[in-house]
Amino acid sequence: MVENGSETEHNLKAETITKVVCSGRAFELGLCQGQSAAKQILAARRVLSELEAFRLKQPIWLPYTIYRWVAERKSLRYLQAALSSNHSQMLDRLRGIANGADLSLQAMCLFNALEPLLSSVGDCTVSPGACSAISVRGRRSANGCPIVARNFDYLKLVQPFYMIRDVRPESGFRSLEFTTAPLAGAVDGINEAGLCITYDYAFTTDRPASFAPPISVIIAETLQCCSTVTEAEAYFRSKSRWGGGILMVADPSGDIASFELSNTQLQVRRPAQGEDVLHHTNLFSTPEMQSVQIPLNAIYGHNAPTHLRGRRLHESSIVRDQRFQQLLSEHDIIGTDELGEIMSDHGPENQPGGSTLCVHGNYWHTTACLQFFPSERKMRVAFSTACEATFTDFQL
Repeated sequence: MVENGSETEHNLKAETITKVVCSGRAFELGLCQGQSAAKQILAARRVLSELEAFRLKQPIWLPYTIYRWVAERKSLRYLQAALSSNHSQMLDRLRGIANGADLSLQAMCLFNALEPLLSSVGDCTVSPGACSAISVRGRRSANGCPIVARNFDYLKLVQPFYMIRDVRPESGFRSLEFTTAPLAGAVDGINEAGLCITYDYAFTTDRPASFAPPISVIIAETLQCCSTVTEAEAYFRSKSRWGGGILMVADPSGDIASFELSNTQLQVRRPAQGEDVLHHTNLFSTPEMQSVQIPLNAIYGHNAPTHLRGRRLHESSIVRDQRFQQLLSEHDIIGTDELGEIMSDHGPENQPGGSTLCVHGNYWHTTACLQFFPSERKMRVAFSTACEATFTDFQL
């Protein structure tokens, strides 16, 4: 079922928001998504040929259709091995999405493995995106309740395939999730218990010990079975994963935490004593995680997309992190207006660019901005830059 917007084609305005309601068992959840978002999914498959990061891995002698087929087969083998035992419901959901969109399972697996697959470069991984997130509570929150805000900085090419997914499983918590049309996992979300999770990418050098699901899959599972930050931490610690990331996690009690994740490690950061605010970009803050982070002096090489080559890998994250600190020192009490002002910031000179909190870069761009209210079980969404955001509210 599609609500709050018509079916979204690749040529529709980016700010069109599609809400898909999915209910039932795992396969049925996927089937609802695949049927409702079939046009988006098929359009995404066509647009895949325009994704430079994907085409850069194509051997010059290999035709594109064969290259895509090989990548699909590789993704299918990996995800079947990663999901078949401990995450079988997610594999069933993938089958449902493929069935609903009238595509093969291997075609659907490529979408779901694309980010960690593309990020494998030699002995390290390169994050496929940027992002910024902030959480406030207690005395720093205008109403005393926790609030989370996050900018999703990604490729404009992918923006038409964004959706809000209303997941109503046969068992477990209902949730509202920000994701893309082909994904079984979630990028961000909030469940009916008020647990909120947002996902920033990270730059890591370690590898999973064995086949493991993408972080987005673990996020979706966590929203279905956990009600607190503490439970979410325990769940993540119990699961292997593929990729690196930094999650902002909050619940109605006011517990807020930043989960720093790599393929093999997890460290949790909470506000210091007497503080009621957390923020992060794409940089690890804990020494343990910094040991598996790509070095701060790393530069994008010739295997990177054209607009990134020669740039410092962490430059934008460092600048955005410093700007966060400055702006937070200027705002003692923070509500939705202040959060909107912070997340739409264009730097001290008011010049939007690739290193401002509201990103306007040649490659990365703020393509969605979200606000979460755990106590109200509510999220606000705009598929646009933060400086132009007109939010749509969704409530559980």
